Amino acid sequence: MKFIETCKNIWKIEDLRNRLLTTLLFVLIYRFGSFIVLPGIDPTALTALHSQTAGGLMALLDMFSGGAFSNASIFALGIMPYISASIVIQLLTIAVPYFQKMQKEGESGRQKMNQITRYLTVAILLFQGPSYLVNLRVQMAQAGQMLEVGFNWFTISSTILLCAGSMFVMWLGERITDRGVGNGISFIILIGIVARFPSAVIQEFSSRLNEAGGGLMVFIVEIVILILVFAFAILLVQGTRRIPVQYAKRIQGNKQYGGVRQYIPLKVNAANVMPIIFAQAIMFIPIAIAGFSSDGSGAFVRAFSDNNGFWYNLVFAILIIAFTYFYTAIIINPVQMAENLKLNNGFIPGVKPGKKTAEYIDSIMSRITLPGSILLAIIAILPAFARLFGVSMGFAQFFGGTSLLIMVGVILDTLQQIESHLLMRHYDGFFESGMRIKGRSGAMAY
Repeated sequence: MKFIETCKNIWKIEDLRNRLLTTLLFVLIYRFGSFIVLPGIDPTALTALHSQTAGGLMALLDMFSGGAFSNASIFALGIMPYISASIVIQLLTIAVPYFQKMQKEGESGRQKMNQITRYLTVAILLFQGPSYLVNLRVQMAQAGQMLEVGFNWFTISSTILLCAGSMFVMWLGERITDRGVGNGISFIILIGIVARFPSAVIQEFSSRLNEAGGGLMVFIVEIVILILVFAFAILLVQGTRRIPVQYAKRIQGNKQYGGVRQYIPLKVNAANVMPIIFAQAIMFIPIAIAGFSSDGSGAFVRAFSDNNGFWYNLVFAILIIAFTYFYTAIIINPVQMAENLKLNNGFIPGVKPGKKTAEYIDSIMSRITLPGSILLAIIAILPAFARLFGVSMGFAQFFGGTSLLIMVGVILDTLQQIESHLLMRHYDGFFESGMRIKGRSGAMAY
């Protein structure tokens, strides 16, 4: 079989083998840490916290942390504060001249920006840590265990542990990037999502078996639909529109240069998963306003805290479409692309170089971004439709949304890197037909 032969070739390459084993070691460390409970917390009294994170927006937080959030683990805040800080810094590189200059300084500028991102991550953690402990006290009180309230040693020590845990998770992600396979930060998120998948499948399978009349057949149909949605997400991640480019001939002495016809690949979903992350950050605001301890009695809070409700998903889809255009405009600069073509003696056939070329590229991006943003919004709200057909909450989250796109993107990126190692050593890739795996592209590939 081709797959077995590829696995043997992977094991033959010492560097690739060591990278895979290193990645596995760091993943095991991360999973072990997600079960280490904060000192002073009784694990048996976390039933209310488990119930709180079983559905709604809290379930998404728990999924991205691999269950550490509901376990009151030292890794409870996960990697999301670092991602939030990275997004803020990336936006500042567009709006603030100081960060723009730093971005153009090459490796030294990148190191400075990474350092600022870490400082900002710590600042976010110092805010989120006490907020998490406030919610934890409320949930623990329902189970009969009272935690100390106010500014005390428990709050200080637990906040330090939560901050240190998240920074350690960030460090693990960076080590995976340097010594392992794939993008470490993305891989950490993937592990947190995949860790919930087996239990979700088993729970859904058990619930369908207990149903009278055709429960097993319904489960099989759900698996088939899940595979189709997964394939659809792959097409969305990899879909491109190619613009033909002709490079004019240049004559230097007796030699001719150029004259080659190439293509500019424009991605249908150039923003990747970032619009969903931005939109979800906005949708978390009602919970932040109401507070973790709120009973959610207000109609507005109830409507926008129910991720299966009509108004939540309508606003969520509109925000995704808007943020897709916003983020695509940030990472795709038609004027810069037109200037680069002109400097390299290239042009788009039938379009004048310079301003006309920039306008042409911009019009093409606008046309392909609209269907891309709509498809992205559809995938994002698919879990709500799955819930309407009786799919359990844990299993429905894998039918779309951020989790599905992150899984697809990270898996493709990792397989692409493994395939590159194989091809460098003159081994075949994953496909006999010679087709190559395409990963994501963009400034941030979360």
